[in-house]
Amino acid sequence: MSSLMSIKNMSVNFDTPGGSLEAVRGVDIEIPAGMSVGVVGESGSGKTVMCRAAMGLLQGSTVNRTGTVIFDGHELTAMSKEQVRELFGSGMAMIFQDPLTALNPVRRIGAQLSEGLRIRLGMSKSDAMARSKELLELVRIPNAAAVLKSFPYQLSGGMRQRVMIAIAIACNPKLLFADEPTTALDVTVQAQILQLLRELREDLNMSMVLVTHDLGVVAGNTDYVAVMYAGEVVEYAPTKKLFADMRMPYTEALLDSIPRVDHKSGTRLSVIAGRLPDPTHRPAGCGFAPRCKYAQDKCTTDHPELKTDPDGHVYRCWFPIGEAL
Repeated sequence: MSSLMSIKNMSVNFDTPGGSLEAVRGVDIEIPAGMSVGVVGESGSGKTVMCRAAMGLLQGSTVNRTGTVIFDGHELTAMSKEQVRELFGSGMAMIFQDPLTALNPVRRIGAQLSEGLRIRLGMSKSDAMARSKELLELVRIPNAAAVLKSFPYQLSGGMRQRVMIAIAIACNPKLLFADEPTTALDVTVQAQILQLLRELREDLNMSMVLVTHDLGVVAGNTDYVAVMYAGEVVEYAPTKKLFADMRMPYTEALLDSIPRVDHKSGTRLSVIAGRLPDPTHRPAGCGFAPRCKYAQDKCTTDHPELKTDPDGHVYRCWFPIGEAL
């Protein structure tokens, strides 16, 4: 199984008035060609920063990125901003978290959708607009011709998200990053968007990174899952393997916090007590130790390194689930 993107020992720090903020710390992730990888964790766990850093979207004097990112044979971390930008669209693309802010509010949908086609594929204005209509139909938007003339505020949240998907796949990218693509959508529309992404990935033979805080979302939509906590990958395994034999207590806590249809009405949701550690002052031991019901003295003093089981299941825990304490 070949790797389309390989992220090795990636760390991302931001210079802030309160000191250096370590948003991502020593991340290793492999994204196989033609496969889907879910990246799961609470808000603030580093999921979005990791994806944007991998694409080279984080720029500026206050951002410090280290590590290596290799995409389709290109070492992105050794390339200039202009060279990396040439891979956007046909190589890599991203569906951003909030389509209302990602779309330009004063430009019509047709102008925004056709722009990449003209710049990246060299299409004429008329051909790009015709292809834009086809793309809107591909993402199941009815009356596509009218939507091309619309402004973002005239569309529903689900329609705007479909437009963002159409923009992202316009140039047939090899790798699609979907950053919380169902945020703020109702349950029915969420299911439709996830089904659409699954079908497009299979039809276009794309790899996909699905970023979410919900383990339930990745269960039926990914081949592998990477669980992130406090900027680190704390568990990585094939999706079926992870749900059948999770090793990391944080993964178990995330799963327990999902509402279940078999619970009686009025059942209180399980919560993860406490909060993520301050990224400017990391604790000496495991970052999850203060919130972990399995924590021992060693967890508060020694930082756990990643372990790999013989079957390739990766986790970061001194006392993993399933092993005697």
